Amino acid sequence: MSTAQTIPVVDLRWFYGSDRDRQRFIDQVGRSLEEIGFLAVVHAGVDSELVQAAYRAAQHFFSLPEAVKLQYQIPGLNGQRGFTQFGREHAKDHPFPDLKEFWHVGREPDHTQPFSYPANVSPVEVPQLHPILSRLYAQLEACATDLLKACALYLGEPENLLSDMIRSSDTILRLTHYPPLPPHVHPASLRAAPHEDINLITLLCEPTADGLELLQRDGSWLPISALPGQIIVDSGDMLQHLTNGVLKSTTHRVVNPECDRQRRFSLPFFVHPRSEVDLTPLPTCVARSGQPPFARLTAGEYLQQRLKEIGLLV
Repeated sequence: MSTAQTIPVVDLRWFYGSDRDRQRFIDQVGRSLEEIGFLAVVHAGVDSELVQAAYRAAQHFFSLPEAVKLQYQIPGLNGQRGFTQFGREHAKDHPFPDLKEFWHVGREPDHTQPFSYPANVSPVEVPQLHPILSRLYAQLEACATDLLKACALYLGEPENLLSDMIRSSDTILRLTHYPPLPPHVHPASLRAAPHEDINLITLLCEPTADGLELLQRDGSWLPISALPGQIIVDSGDMLQHLTNGVLKSTTHRVVNPECDRQRRFSLPFFVHPRSEVDLTPLPTCVARSGQPPFARLTAGEYLQQRLKEIGLLV
């Protein structure tokens, strides 16, 4: 595993420091997402021990017999809660499925709200899994809120413009298992084929192995290191749409390991706006980008379209 990071690194404590440190955080977050679409965050308020506890629980769950795991693949939820089996998801426009299986946790249902989300699933065989992931969800959401505030300020918008969009939204925490490579795997099959994320931003807890790479503007692939205590952040298609391309959604992938027996676990946190949020590009960003405005649509319309494209919604 690498020991140095290849993308910009920011310290979340700067956001709550002096005026100078706060502005440095805002500028570095904004420039990183505008120029390359990725950055790493340290002192992000996410408990590394909790992350490791999640991976230990994951080893237990994903080692269960397939028939047991499939009991938690809930029909009608389109993979948005519980288990999704190996090979179900594929990248947009990629003919081969990704070499992964995963578990999804969302926001707990709140029936006092005018909208509600499906109930989460808790595997009886691994009772510690759901409590661990729920605690991680809360920590990652707090970090995401600060990052979105920084993005709004970088764009010259009110501080809470973007963070208000995710309040009570169906943000998803995914526990991903990349098992040992199956025999006779097709040479075009990857653990995660080149893709862009759908949502506003993604926060990735430190994975258990390297493999993540981003596509640079010169067409080369840049490996991103999996370092203890770092949260990798990238901007998604919804943020790119809302900012009319000012903040970039960058293509990335997870490559296959040299040792085909190596397993890999990761914890991406896909930060979504509420479905009714209007993603029509901000006028200030249209002017800043110098491009014609992207289409008018809501976050819900965007998500439904993309879930179909990646095979989770039929």
